[in-house]
Amino acid sequence: MTTTNVSLNRRRDGSILLFALVFPTLVTVVYFILLAGYPAAFQQAAYAVGKFIQFLFPAVWIARYQPALIGWRRPRRTEMLHGAGLGLALLASALALYHFGLKPAGVFVNAIGAVRHKVEGIGVASAPRYAALAVFYSLVHSLLEEYYWRWFVFGQLRRLTSLPRAIAGSSLGFMAHHVCIVSVFFGWFSPASILLSLAVAAGGAIWAWFYERTGSLVGPWISHALVDAAIFIVGYDLVM
Repeated sequence: MTTTNVSLNRRRDGSILLFALVFPTLVTVVYFILLAGYPAAFQQAAYAVGKFIQFLFPAVWIARYQPALIGWRRPRRTEMLHGAGLGLALLASALALYHFGLKPAGVFVNAIGAVRHKVEGIGVASAPRYAALAVFYSLVHSLLEEYYWRWFVFGQLRRLTSLPRAIAGSSLGFMAHHVCIVSVFFGWFSPASILLSLAVAAGGAIWAWFYERTGSLVGPWISHALVDAAIFIVGYDLVM
């Protein structure tokens, strides 16, 4: 391959990475903010279409340009145990911080109305529907996010730059669309929004490092699933 071809490939890969970093935030802005006042069906349709494109894109791209990266190996027991241990530690820490720190301090008082309004707006105000959404996010969506942010975005960045930069870039991209969500509830640039957004970035960095060490998504996925479960437990306490 000539130097010119290598340069063109790097430019192409860089452009694709920029799209991958920005697109999830654009999807979130559309379904979570711009369509907030529309019926639940509109929000759900925009969410479904946006997520379908987001999660299909890496598979199509890799199959077309980097098919050698497609593969699977049986997860090791240690990876699952370490992922579960990390996830349980983060879950316990999050719930302890909420119940013994943030909730008594009234950090969530002003957000309760916004959270309840959003839950009603997307059509999951009943306990069974909320539980179904929690299970989907904790088990399925967390896996899809690990596939997208760690396997694809972090993996592609790792090919183009150093480990610290790859971790930082993928984690900030992972954080960006969460900023839109927490800011709707707590206000833009509020201390709570900044704290929660940084916590998301820290989680992304931990899972990217975990993936780098093991080469498997199983550990990060288990950990991510347990963290999402903690988030939905807090949400249930707030609005149900």
